[in-house]
Parts: sequence; C-alpha cells; structure tokens
Amino acid sequence: MADIHKLASFILNWEGGFVDDPLDRGGATNLGVTLSTWRQVGYDKTGDGIIDIDDLRLLTPEEVIFQVLKPHYWDRWRADEIKNQSLANILVDWVWASGVHGIKIPQRILGVAADGVVGKQTLQALHNRPAQTLFNQIQEARLQFVDQIVRNDPRQKRFLNGWKNRINALHFEA
Repeated sequence: MADIHKLASFILNWEGGFVDDPLDRGGATNLGVTLSTWRQVGYDKTGDGIIDIDDLRLLTPEEVIFQVLKPHYWDRWRADEIKNQSLANILVDWVWASGVHGIKIPQRILGVAADGVVGKQTLQALHNRPAQTLFNQIQEARLQFVDQIVRNDPRQKRFLNGWKNRINALHFEA
C-alpha cells in the first residue's frame, strides 16, 4: 500500500517556502499551503486572534503533512488503499495542486462517475487497470490540464514550465 511520507517529501521539495506572487491565483502560500486553505484547516499560530499571512509564514513541514496533506488530500483520495505508490503520488499530487479536478479527471479516465468523491467504484476501477498504463494516462491528462489553464488565462504561462517539470518529475515504479 502507498505511504504518505514518500509523497510528502516530493511535495515539500517542490513547494519550497513562503511565496506571495501577485500573479499566482492561489495567493500567498507556504510549503504549498495557501492562506485560504490554512484558514479552513489551521489555527491562529501567532495568537493575535486572526489567521493571516503571519500564521502562514510559521507553518512547519509536520503541520503541512499531518494537518493539511493527510486529512484533506491523501485521505480524500483514500490513498492508504491504493496499492501502487506511483499512482497514489500522481493522484494525490494532482488534487493537492488543482483541487477536485485531480479526482474528476482521473475518474473520467477510469470510466466511473466523475463526482469528485473517491469511493469503492473508483478504487476498484483503479485497481483493475494496469498500473503503469493508468499512470501514463493520468500524467498525460495532467499535462493537458495545465496547458488548458494557460490557454484559458495566458497570464499563467510563467508557471507552465514549473508545473510541467513537477508533473514529469513523477515517475512510475512498479
């Protein structure tokens, strides 16, 4: 079964530290966690009564993994039940980077209802497909997805190479 720690090191390596790029539609982020996400799942780290950028700046890798990644992304994909680590990595990383699209598009590839909820049918379809073939299909769909983001909003082009490098850094291992 898949192991969250293997994906967590990948995500933390790619996300880096605090960034507040005005062209990033996600806004301020630290270790890949947006302020909006931290407001939903986090707490007031500074004790000043509000959850703001100051709190976001104080995130630790452990908080990112156990308060954000595990309960809101890994568990959303039921990744503890995914037999192949590479599939778990590419699927959870997609929902981490792109929200519900990282579930619905793979569900379409799997031929199940694209409802954005990973249930028994989604997992069964996932396990019934050859893992490497499915991994390659998901990776290609992710690359097409980020290309579409840029077609829809050309201002996002500055991020495209980084997105593609990240997606291509995910490799299949049996």
